[in-house]
Amino acid sequence: MNLFKSLIDQVATKKGAWITVVIWLVFMIGISAGPKLGDYKVSNFQSLPDEAQSMITQDQLDEYFPNDKGTPGLYVFHNPDGELALEEVTAIIDGIQEAKIEGIEEIVDVSVLPPQALSAFLSEDKTTMIVPMNLKAGLGNADYAEINDETTNVGTNMAKGLDTDFYITGPAGIAGDTVKLFESADLKLLFATIAIILVLLIGIYRSPLLAIIPLFATVVVYQVVNQIVALLGAGGLEINNSTTSIMSILLFAAVIDYSLFVFSRYREELNHHENQFEAMKVAMRATAKPVLFAGGTVFAAMIILYFADFRDYQNFAPIFGTAMVIIMMASVTLIPALFALFGRKAFWPKVPKYGETNEVKHGVWGPIAKFVVRKPGVVGGIVFLFLIVTAANVFNLNYEFNSVKSFPKDLPSRVAFEIVEEKFNKGDLAQTTVLVTGKELTQEHLQEITSDFSENEQIGSARPSGLKEDGEHGKITISLKVNPYSIEAIEFLEDFRTDNATYRLSNGNNVELSFAGTTAKLVDEQQVNNSDIKKIVLLETLLILVLLLVLTRSIKMPIYMMATILISYVSALGLGIFLVDVLFGYDAISTRAPVYAFIFLVALGIDYNIILVSRFLEERKSLNVKDALEVAIRNTGGVISSAGIILAATFAALMTMPITDLFIFGFIVAIGIIIDTFLVRGMLLPSLILFFEKDKTKATKEGK
Repeated sequence: MNLFKSLIDQVATKKGAWITVVIWLVFMIGISAGPKLGDYKVSNFQSLPDEAQSMITQDQLDEYFPNDKGTPGLYVFHNPDGELALEEVTAIIDGIQEAKIEGIEEIVDVSVLPPQALSAFLSEDKTTMIVPMNLKAGLGNADYAEINDETTNVGTNMAKGLDTDFYITGPAGIAGDTVKLFESADLKLLFATIAIILVLLIGIYRSPLLAIIPLFATVVVYQVVNQIVALLGAGGLEINNSTTSIMSILLFAAVIDYSLFVFSRYREELNHHENQFEAMKVAMRATAKPVLFAGGTVFAAMIILYFADFRDYQNFAPIFGTAMVIIMMASVTLIPALFALFGRKAFWPKVPKYGETNEVKHGVWGPIAKFVVRKPGVVGGIVFLFLIVTAANVFNLNYEFNSVKSFPKDLPSRVAFEIVEEKFNKGDLAQTTVLVTGKELTQEHLQEITSDFSENEQIGSARPSGLKEDGEHGKITISLKVNPYSIEAIEFLEDFRTDNATYRLSNGNNVELSFAGTTAKLVDEQQVNNSDIKKIVLLETLLILVLLLVLTRSIKMPIYMMATILISYVSALGLGIFLVDVLFGYDAISTRAPVYAFIFLVALGIDYNIILVSRFLEERKSLNVKDALEVAIRNTGGVISSAGIILAATFAALMTMPITDLFIFGFIVAIGIIIDTFLVRGMLLPSLILFFEKDKTKATKEGK
């Protein structure tokens, strides 16, 4: 602890501040020569754990029925005005073949297919044809995008003057579009985030340097974190595209947040100390502990994600954990060093002057603080009622499992997907494969199972699709009647695979059945996600309670703090899903959204709890509970509300992303932060503290 205080004090000296800034800049420039983060991002991230039933079955299918082909895709040919001309389809395919595009392994030659076989690729109204294709194995996501771009250019040029529209969809088409989508969206998100923060900081504090200094620090931290995560990628860490997008928001939000906490206290101390470096030394002695504790809480919350089974959540842990370590280091070194070097000039034109202690006004939070401490029952009751009413809407929560629906409506792979969805049997969009395991299996046995399955009213078609020579393994392909991404399909297959884990053949022998494919994966995803929600909520709650217990050295205070955080989260989720439906027409959300929202609202919301309670405990040493709380609300209300507005706006920047999942996540978190900042932190928590906490002297008198 003494070593830490010594480090903080050294950073606050003129020499120490210059050395600190130079070290950060040199480190940033040096590490930038390393690998680039974009080289290690993946868009086809495997979300399910290897132990999931559908993944085990898929691995077994790959082993028993090996397929050396690469990533499959679909060329979609569509005439919106009438019947499709087969010669136009073959002309476009011939043009693609003649272009000899590197990476295309195979395109089904529909020109040589007999009429009966050809009809399987043609829609009933004859307006649309799908032609299966494969890209070579071993390609990366960037390769998919490049190949698809080249193919699309050739195909659309060939289609000019014809009545046929050409698209690419399926796994290969969607993967390529996803890469391009995130590349453009990440850059747009970065600029939107910087612009929002810059405008809000200048608007709130009316000082250009108070906007530029934190943003400069954020850019330095952003580059350092990106390069370190790239090194993790070079070391073998698989990096999910959406994880890095959310990480950039967390990074900007946290660095700006902690910058506000540092310079708000620094501004106070400049009124008490003539020397700018002495003022920073005193400010950091009061601020460093709560800032580090707040950052440490976020870090610990991210590390908890290692215990999740869903790999999307696991992927957050090392990436977000790394980001939080760098952010915490910058919060107690780079940020105070920059402000100390600028001194009073940082606050221009409202420069704090030595001795003018009354110059900081609390025009908004002063009256609020007085009202809250005088009427805690009224204030707390109204806020609590609002939270309960909005939280009740979580019972209307519906999930969307079709990832393609999260893409922009005009994205070519989604347009093609929806054409296929409309024109062909919905179940054929993503078929289910059944692995049959037994002894002395024959084609007749597979046909017996297939015939039985075909009688099920939920199954559109079933056919044997493979049998090993040793008679121990066979496979059956099933197409459901309903959309394979729908809730109905997921609920049906969940029950169906449980009821048919074993199957008794007519000869009395039992065989084992296991299921793979998109719908089977969605069944596992729902089960794993539901389990992870419970696990993460329980572990995060216990962990943060323990950390708060250490910070406050109180039994009751952590309970107030954690209870308000949890009810605030449920309220934000309930209000969020209501508003995204009413305002934007989204009646269902991704299964990941509630977990992501919980992680960030709890981890970041506890920061504000810590800032408020730390100031309360500091003032409590010399004041009674009521007065100490009024001072704490008044003095932290401005910085917490400013930080909350900026934090909410930063997460709202995710609404510029063309990915529905990120749009909804950003919206819900932004709402949650506003609720947390103004209602919970400024009103509900203080009301609880006043209701349950008593002055020791008063308690002693009452005891007598």
